[in-house]
Amino acid sequence: MYEKEKDLIDAFLRKQMGRRDLIRGLAALGVTASSASVLLNMGATRALAADFDWKAHSGKSLKLLLNKHPYTDAMIANLDNFKELSGMNIEYDVFPEDVYFDKVTAALSSGSSEYDAFMTGAYMTWTYGPAGWIEDLNEWIGDASKTNPGYNWDDMLDGVRASCAWNGQPGGELGSADAKQWCIPWGYEQNNLAYNADMLNAAGVAVPTNMGELVEAAAALTGDSVYGIGVRGSRSWATIHPGFLSGYANFGEKDLNLNDGKLSAAMNTDVSKAFHSQWVSMIQNSGAKDWATHTWYQVGTDLGAGKSAMIYDADILGYFMNGGDNAMAGKLAYAPFAANPEASAPTPNIWIWSLAMSKYSKDKDATWNFLQWASGPEHGLFGATQMDFVNPVRKSVWADEMFRKRLSDSYPGYVEMHDVSAPGAKIHFTAQPLFFDLTTEWAATLQKMVANEVPVDEGLDQLAESVDRQLKEAGLG
Repeated sequence: MYEKEKDLIDAFLRKQMGRRDLIRGLAALGVTASSASVLLNMGATRALAADFDWKAHSGKSLKLLLNKHPYTDAMIANLDNFKELSGMNIEYDVFPEDVYFDKVTAALSSGSSEYDAFMTGAYMTWTYGPAGWIEDLNEWIGDASKTNPGYNWDDMLDGVRASCAWNGQPGGELGSADAKQWCIPWGYEQNNLAYNADMLNAAGVAVPTNMGELVEAAAALTGDSVYGIGVRGSRSWATIHPGFLSGYANFGEKDLNLNDGKLSAAMNTDVSKAFHSQWVSMIQNSGAKDWATHTWYQVGTDLGAGKSAMIYDADILGYFMNGGDNAMAGKLAYAPFAANPEASAPTPNIWIWSLAMSKYSKDKDATWNFLQWASGPEHGLFGATQMDFVNPVRKSVWADEMFRKRLSDSYPGYVEMHDVSAPGAKIHFTAQPLFFDLTTEWAATLQKMVANEVPVDEGLDQLAESVDRQLKEAGLG
């Protein structure tokens, strides 16, 4: 790196100038914006080495188990910087998601020491943590001798960070004072609206802001070749957690009640039945004909292909459909969505891709060195500005003016959607070991309702009865 460029970058890292002034200064030296970001990332890596002994584990080797994902791509693209910083070698296996979690479960349940760290969803740690398969990372986060002073744990978005911590007690509040930090948030997904702006404009339909408006807008946008609203419908827990639970929670509804340490079903209240009725009617009148087969993939590809006008699902799903070779690339826009017309703001349920440390890691301190780098602000900013690392989990990255401009220029409404929704974004489910079983049964009940196999009220009463029975059998109810 040349001295003038280095001096500018060092001044920026000392907070003596803003990012925009840095880019302008580098441009005057003939450095392109893309090259400037690469140089900035190198400078940030260099600055890390000044305050912490990153080479304490130099010469050691770690192995990671990773899901095929843009977050993984961003990490691999920046891995040489970590290797240079730490002197460590990093190996990894990458698997597609349809087999990935089976690989994780097999490795952990067998006590294999092959992998030191791995990607996980926060929900999965409700199984891994109590089983004794993963480490409570509080031990490392709170140790100043093992964590670099610039890691800034408080920079993590509050709801996201808390959603990755649980005390292991069924029904225990996520992020409680006695919670164990089973994983470190890496990137996350809010659930809001992504829509085809051209389709809404052509039909004279305003962007819906609550559930009633969504039902009406979806109906108005449904035609012979396009359906109005894409939501998931497969018989899976993954059908319940995105748009459905985000809207459900916005009405103040819960999945389970906790009384005197016992759990019981909470999904057959009057308010819940009214929400389910709206949801079911919306799918019947304005959803995909093959809704019951729709996963994340089908919901996204239909929006990207112009087969659906809107989706109520992960914001990053809409992000990816607005690029690449999708037919509707460049035509999508984004909006926050509060299903309850009386709610002051959205309360999206979230999915969090996180990083966890295997209990069977051969060198846990070395593994923590990698985890803190991969989840640190420097790598987060690299991924957000140079790769498709959305959504970042750090407040400092969301405050970065160049990142915000990059999003706003190509993804209309995305930044505003995130900012409005972030304060209420968290996992709204009750943490407990039957999570996957009970939510999958919930999805199966939704399928029966949409197929007119059972009335909504009766279906929810049956579901609640089944949930209560399973909770009691497991000693939870």
